[in-house]
Amino acid sequence: MNNKKITRIRRITKFRKNLQKFKITRLLIHRTSRHIYAQVISKNNKILVTASTLESKIKKKLKYTGNIKAAILVGNKIANRSIKKGILNVSFDRSGFKYHGRIKELAKAARYSGLKF
Repeated sequence: MNNKKITRIRRITKFRKNLQKFKITRLLIHRTSRHIYAQVISKNNKILVTASTLESKIKKKLKYTGNIKAAILVGNKIANRSIKKGILNVSFDRSGFKYHGRIKELAKAARYSGLKF
């Protein structure tokens, strides 16, 4: 494994160990070069709500799904779906990715739509 991936995994494990102590519902983000995925995971590690750029409604709106516009759409969609389920407070799990670019814009969109973290 390259050094960049090792440091990202190290950041993930630190954060998730800390979350296990407090048993908090979390908003997990994963990104690739083409897509971005978001999941709301309960205290018991069960997936409650999902949204991603693989959904047909989001794909139709955009030409390319690996950009900031796509991240904003996913952020809005995950916030709306989780609020409908009654989930308002979550912890933002960025999966070790740095907080800039698509990750930052997804978080802003989710906050703007009503999620608190």
